[in-house]
Amino acid sequence: MKRAIAAALCAAALTGPALAQETPPAPIPAPASTDWRTVSPENLLVIDTNRGRILVEMAPEAAPLHVERMRVLARRAFFDGIVFHRVIDLFMAQTGDPLGNGEGQSPYPDLTAEFTFRRGPEMPFTPVAEPAGSMLGFMNSLPIQTQPTAMMATTADGKVHGWGTYCPGVAGMARDDAPNSANSQFFLMRQPYPALDKRYTIWGRVVSGLDVVRAIKTGDPASNGMVPSEPDIMTRVRVASDLPVEERPVVQVLDAGSSAFRALADAARTTRGADFSICDIDLPVQVSGPPAPAA
Repeated sequence: MKRAIAAALCAAALTGPALAQETPPAPIPAPASTDWRTVSPENLLVIDTNRGRILVEMAPEAAPLHVERMRVLARRAFFDGIVFHRVIDLFMAQTGDPLGNGEGQSPYPDLTAEFTFRRGPEMPFTPVAEPAGSMLGFMNSLPIQTQPTAMMATTADGKVHGWGTYCPGVAGMARDDAPNSANSQFFLMRQPYPALDKRYTIWGRVVSGLDVVRAIKTGDPASNGMVPSEPDIMTRVRVASDLPVEERPVVQVLDAGSSAFRALADAARTTRGADFSICDIDLPVQVSGPPAPAA
């Protein structure tokens, strides 16, 4: 059965005592007009659902084969009318199965896994933390972990390993037990779940509409054999560049290379302290253009 993983795990959050006389972080200045990066329409997947619109920035740098598959299927209207057949609260929402029960896929061949990628100096990358032997940061809107940049000088291809991390909104590809079995089913994270890192291919991240992802009706056929009752549905999925200009949303994301982003990251590290995670950084987004069509 095509599924993201067998089930979601539950964990209790432990909160320590508040620090005495804790100093609040300094206010973050408003971004300047030059601090915003416009998402390429060719890398913007527009997912219209009965709950609202979800906009995903695809990451061909991390998973070129999977991004191209999403473009091909969207351009053939393959996803139109497909339900969210497996949705687990505090975990993810899965869809992309034409049968609607976790057993279906597209007519195209299964994909070779892209659990990791090779990061070169030409790729956009902004570090936010450097734990021993590693770096955490952003490649456009995608949170990633990578070997240190300094190691590029020691590798044959001048590149280092990198991989996406499963923060809220990250888009991953579902598969069977076999690593190279992803096809058309995908999932959107409702909450962080780093146990999936390097086990399921990451191909993008929701930049607008995470509230829609979290509103999708829950149900899990993997645990009880039942899809959600009257499941929510993708009404239309298109690559933004394929839409007429008058229908095309324009998405601007805070540039991870800007001073405004650095201030945002510094504030998150200060607030979270030892508990800091890259998932604590929410990139501000501006969306303009026509409203989504009525469901």
